[in-house]
Amino acid sequence: MITSRTQVTDMIQSSKILKGISWRQIAEVIGQSKEWSTAACLGQMAMTKQQAENVGSLLELSDEAIAWLQIVPYKGSLPTEVPTDPLIYRWYELVSVYGTTLKELIHEEFGDGIMSAIDFSMDLQRENDPKGDRVSVVMSGKFLPYKMY
Repeated sequence: MITSRTQVTDMIQSSKILKGISWRQIAEVIGQSKEWSTAACLGQMAMTKQQAENVGSLLELSDEAIAWLQIVPYKGSLPTEVPTDPLIYRWYELVSVYGTTLKELIHEEFGDGIMSAIDFSMDLQRENDPKGDRVSVVMSGKFLPYKMY
């Protein structure tokens, strides 16, 4: 019996490794971007019935695991408040250093509001560079102004 979404994530990662499948290949089966599909497989998004069945078929998941993929998850839940994984910590550090800058520039350009993480897209690409390849991440979120009432 599966008792948490984390167990399904572990099953997905195990099957992905054993089968030698990439996130891009999983995304093709889901029919969404590699970024969204990876987030869904890692437990941050809910899949439609068809998407869950497609992933289940590819990764040989049980019907119970497929059902769990369709449940709305607790988003943004990490095992620790401050991330300890070095790569994820760098994102935490990036927001710590540049968060106030982003806030000021967004408010200057758009006014008082926030950038949506719901009406949102992200694209991650490799940029070849003679000094060492670079990671390019483009994030696009709808601006949501605060309303007066």
